[in-house]
Amino acid sequence: MLVSQIIRNKPHEGVVTISPGTSLADAAKMLADKRIGAVVVSVDGKSVAGILSERDIVRELAKRGEACLTESVDNVMTRSVFGCSLEDSTDLVLQTMTQKRFRHLPVMKGDEMIGLISIGDVVAAKLSELQLEKDALTGMIMGY
Repeated sequence: MLVSQIIRNKPHEGVVTISPGTSLADAAKMLADKRIGAVVVSVDGKSVAGILSERDIVRELAKRGEACLTESVDNVMTRSVFGCSLEDSTDLVLQTMTQKRFRHLPVMKGDEMIGLISIGDVVAAKLSELQLEKDALTGMIMGY
């Protein structure tokens, strides 16, 4: 299965982004309100300056306490962001997520972000693919 198939099946609300300079407290509130695990830090909603995850916020809270919540997302976000393309396979995406220890990857078309996929999206797609294969094999065995 390809990333394009995952993106096609996702709701088309767009990628949730946050502006550089936003406080960690505001970012945490956004993550909680939208019930998401990460937000892309972007100036224009199409370029990727970084990704801020719940883990990033929790790590800073553990290190420095609540005083860090007034700091900018720029100081905490992951700057070295790996993306994927519509043509990438789910196997490649899972391998990248596992090796790099990322749970979210921006989907890029050239320099423009066109989507965001999570490890949950990829696992759900793989499970669907496995179910289709199982059904096809069962059908062959049963003579359907």
